[in-house]
Amino acid sequence: MSHAAAFSAPAPTTAVAARATDLSKVYGQGETRVVALDNVSVEFGRARFTAIMGPSGSGKSTLMHCMAGLDSISSGSARIGDTELNGLNDKHLTRLRRDKIGFIFQAFNLLPTLTALENITLPMDIAGRKPDRAWLDKVIQTVGLSGRLKHRPGQLSGGQQQRVAVARALASQPEIIFADEPTGNLDSRSGAEVLGFLRESVQAMGQTIVMVTHDPVAAAHADRVVFLADGRIVEELYEPTADAVLDRMRLFDAKNRTS
Repeated sequence: MSHAAAFSAPAPTTAVAARATDLSKVYGQGETRVVALDNVSVEFGRARFTAIMGPSGSGKSTLMHCMAGLDSISSGSARIGDTELNGLNDKHLTRLRRDKIGFIFQAFNLLPTLTALENITLPMDIAGRKPDRAWLDKVIQTVGLSGRLKHRPGQLSGGQQQRVAVARALASQPEIIFADEPTGNLDSRSGAEVLGFLRESVQAMGQTIVMVTHDPVAAAHADRVVFLADGRIVEELYEPTADAVLDRMRLFDAKNRTS
């Protein structure tokens, strides 16, 4: 079956924020060689919300790390806008990540000596940029941190720390945000609020978001879902619903059991 036959709708025409072309990532050599990504080609449209899904070991987090310049690629191409990541030295990669990319990871990556507000504005402080005060206030209010801005990470719950990480990624309005299970440590209500705000940032502010998730409800907030298996893209779904995503996941599980 061709990939096109599995799509629920034609891909919308839009500018490209990031692109992988024949991207491969291999770990180890000889008997320990593992192909994490196998000639993956995919585009992430500007001002679009894309979810990446797949079983454990499918390569979804590796793809995000390679596209974000957090991991090197073995062959092929990874681009943010017009910038080719492959071959950039550490200095230029650091500048690219600081100026053009936002990150939301489960590990939070907050600095323990800084307050919540200082952690949120840190990327802009390093870059010498002042935040858009109205946007910053809206981000802080939406993720529910107004009363915690002077607290340090050690004084915050895991869920509150995740909210700081989400706010930090959004505050500088980067060209693209890469999010790894951004609501993984939030309760369902807080998670829904954050996902709703991510959705709003795409629609109202033209933000581009690429999110790795295992949750069909979270994926339903996206414009498009890309499914990976064994390091390859096996299907895409446009304008997803939670039920449609869950049906696809069940289908993949059934195929894996019979293969």
